[in-house]
Amino acid sequence: MPQRNPKADIPTADIPTADIPKTHIFGIRHHGPGSARSLARSLAALKPDIILVEGPADATDAIPLLAQAPGSPPIKPPIALLLYAPNRLDQAVYYPFAVFSPEWQAIQYGLAEGIPVRFMDLPQAHQLAQEVDLEPEVDAATPNAQAVLRDPLAWLAEAAGYSDSERWWEQMVEQRQAKDEQDQGELFQAILEAMTALRQEVEQAYPPNLDNPVELREARREAYMRHSIRQAQKEAKAMGWKTIAVVCGAWHGPALGEPFPAAKRDNALLKGLAKLKVQATWIPWTYGRLSNQSGYGAGIDSPGWYEHLWRSSQSSHRAEQTAIRWLTRVARLLRQEDLDASSASVIEAVRLAEALAALRDAAMPGLAELNEATQTVLCFGDAAPLRLIQRQLIVSDRLGTVPNDLPQVPLQQDLHQQQKRLRLKPEANERMLTLDLRKAIDLERSQLLHRLALLGIPWGQARSSSGKGTFKEAWEIRWQPELSLAVIEAGIWGNTVEMAAQNYACDQANGATDLPQLTQLLDQLLLANLAEAIAHLMARLQDAAAIASDVAHLMMALPPLVNILRYRDVRQTDGAIVRQVVDGLVARICIGLPGACASLDDEAAAQMLQRIDLSHSAIQLLQQDNYSKAWSAVLLQLADRGLADSALSGTGLHGLIAGRCCRMLLDGDSLTAAETARRLGLALSLANEPVQAAAWVEGFLQGSGLLLLHDDGIWQVLDGWVMGLSAEAFVALLPLLRRTFSAFPAPERRQMGERVRGGMQVVGQTAGAAGFDRGAGGWGVAG
Repeated sequence: MPQRNPKADIPTADIPTADIPKTHIFGIRHHGPGSARSLARSLAALKPDIILVEGPADATDAIPLLAQAPGSPPIKPPIALLLYAPNRLDQAVYYPFAVFSPEWQAIQYGLAEGIPVRFMDLPQAHQLAQEVDLEPEVDAATPNAQAVLRDPLAWLAEAAGYSDSERWWEQMVEQRQAKDEQDQGELFQAILEAMTALRQEVEQAYPPNLDNPVELREARREAYMRHSIRQAQKEAKAMGWKTIAVVCGAWHGPALGEPFPAAKRDNALLKGLAKLKVQATWIPWTYGRLSNQSGYGAGIDSPGWYEHLWRSSQSSHRAEQTAIRWLTRVARLLRQEDLDASSASVIEAVRLAEALAALRDAAMPGLAELNEATQTVLCFGDAAPLRLIQRQLIVSDRLGTVPNDLPQVPLQQDLHQQQKRLRLKPEANERMLTLDLRKAIDLERSQLLHRLALLGIPWGQARSSSGKGTFKEAWEIRWQPELSLAVIEAGIWGNTVEMAAQNYACDQANGATDLPQLTQLLDQLLLANLAEAIAHLMARLQDAAAIASDVAHLMMALPPLVNILRYRDVRQTDGAIVRQVVDGLVARICIGLPGACASLDDEAAAQMLQRIDLSHSAIQLLQQDNYSKAWSAVLLQLADRGLADSALSGTGLHGLIAGRCCRMLLDGDSLTAAETARRLGLALSLANEPVQAAAWVEGFLQGSGLLLLHDDGIWQVLDGWVMGLSAEAFVALLPLLRRTFSAFPAPERRQMGERVRGGMQVVGQTAGAAGFDRGAGGWGVAG
């Protein structure tokens, strides 16, 4: 392995060697507690004049925002640096930081000491402008690019006898206990030497290919980092700087050390890059999101465990107590969940974890050993409790905080004010929120959640609730970090949540192409209490309803409007304008429905039947005589036409619709049982085709079979029709009849089967009457 001195001066063609300050390369792992601990101690010993940190250079102005002003709310990691293009909000990237992130510790050291701290990576203004999705290119890239982006440490881990590079790095760096300051410095020197040897081996085996977008992007990033170092070196003489600290991912360390390539070569790589205007701010983050691959691909699997390692390294406790303190937390969590976890079990688990670490030649137990000891001793071999430990401790649900006075779009500021006023604190963990809409504060909370949902900010998900009737509303709320970007995106619609929701709703109303879209949007607007948008939408709705010729659209638009009329009192909304539209819709539906039902095939008839059911339910919900009479009249017209057209074998009104209309009239007391039985007999007469008759039966019985069980007249007519079918017709219709009866609840089918099996056909006939054929009767249908 080649030897080098990472603390040597970095020569450059642009600056006399004697004037170049010493540049120290600190190769770290993003979100590594051991790296963070060693870096913090090394910086305290080195006392650099300026710190350059791997991160987008155009976000450097956001670093001073992290300075804690006296009396201001504290900033609590995890947080993320958000960079986005204001004119193209779909272009954004996150850079998460935890308390155990080395970059975070470097920034905090610089702010505390009052020395310059800068990001030095390729600006996101260039990276976002590339408009290239690099992820699909990774697998198709050369092995060199795959090594860079996938797992560059796998070779070193394999050489050291480890099958997992994460475990190798954790054992060698993150859990390493330095003896003194010199030992800390030797750690980073060893990392730099190892990375230098690794990159040389990779580049010899797989020469770089800048024609590949993945490798070109990495080359440009490292070129810009060298450019940032050169810039700091140029400023050093005027500023009197003697020492520069460079904090970067371990893989990039060799590319930033001596000897530098010529500045001309780097400038050629960076020349002509496209550029976007970007803005940067800080937002709260969660450990759950930190455990995923995000931002620059620095996700980790166990942020909660890493925070425990960091806290342990900052306390006065010995390193040997890390495992004891962790397993104590595990036992406390298990006891909170009413699971046995005694002190004796904790002692045994610690002993087992230490024994496993010794067998594996590790200095101290890692997470793998602690998990195995936990499952064996505290969980009695059961893996189920480990899922709880994984969620609550290993990952954790911690949500960071940032002051509300950080640069924000006006919509963010308004949302924070409303959250504070309504006592709705953003939290990373899910929680149920039950609202009583009769209370002013709960009504405002509901309106806020509905407005945010309308804007595409799903902070809350509506859930079903029971009790308190329509006055109760249940939500499951959980604040996800990406919602912060969604708030920024929604900022184009207005400076307050109400204004943004109003403007967005009006835009959606203008773009809606049919009545169902408009009525569904109206329902959302009423829930969100957006008066101006409602007025605009109602004007659009009236215009659209006046020229709409599609009865199907009219029928789909009716139910949401009826719900608004029926339940408007819960939210104190004015239903006068809605009723005017409903009047027009009901009248036009009643006029156009007979024509819309003509000459339908089986599929179209089934779709029309669904719309008729929805319209029927909506009109019943209104409980208005004028609506009910008009609707009953059109149903009777269809039922009569179905009987007149039945001899046409489906060329007129489909039997499915005719039968359903007859059933609706019976349920609404518009037809007597005797009249219904007469109509059923006509529909099932031998003059009609069996298929048309079976469709009539399916429509008539759809939804409930109780009618057959409680009306002997209906039962007699249907039974007589089934018994009168020829063997060929019965076999042909059996699938359709089975489909009809299979939709009934199991108790109803069982009662029908028992009635047929017992021979109890109708009143006045004895069981086992002559001519009753059990094989051809209703048993095969009802069963």
